[in-house]
Amino acid sequence: MRVVTISATYGTAGSVIGPAVAGRLGVPFLDRAIPGTVAVELGCSLEDVLAHDDRAEHGLAWLLAGAMRLPAASFGGMDMYIPGVMPLPAEDFVAHTERVIRQIAGEQGGVFLGRAGALVLADHPGALHVRLDAPLARRVVQTATLSGVPERQARRIIEDNDRARAAYVRHFYRADAACPTLYHLVLDSTSIPVDTCVELIVTASTALS
Repeated sequence: MRVVTISATYGTAGSVIGPAVAGRLGVPFLDRAIPGTVAVELGCSLEDVLAHDDRAEHGLAWLLAGAMRLPAASFGGMDMYIPGVMPLPAEDFVAHTERVIRQIAGEQGGVFLGRAGALVLADHPGALHVRLDAPLARRVVQTATLSGVPERQARRIIEDNDRARAAYVRHFYRADAACPTLYHLVLDSTSIPVDTCVELIVTASTALS
């Protein structure tokens, strides 16, 4: 069973490359399926879980990004609750997400986008860990082109997402998501064509299995 984790900064086509790799490898692509499974396990709504999810626009990562600008004492224990959603510590959602990822990886394999997959599955036999990244300027151009928004707005979206996802990994895993030693393969998908990135990832995954 092939397992690939993809850590992608905003604007590097992770949501395009991930499904393409999964299709080539014949395994599921896991992105939005993960929050849905966590919601079932916790017995709450999908909206509640998405409020804590690391890839939701205004979810846990967004909250962490704001909290990181507060005094340390306000953030340190992470004993926060989000108004209007299920009153459980954020760690509970992260723990359930980790369990879901490990279970799916072990039972059927898959391509996992985000959610610190390279750290959660660091010891999974044969798992390939990939980082998609590129200089900010090229990510801004790519985001503006694909989404049709002005470059100034694209830059703001990218910077907010970068800060949020970095805070998520830093807080829960005490790691730097950009550290290249976490990954087997680091690709600039704004310079290397998407189809070539997919081919490289598929080839590397096959070599590891």
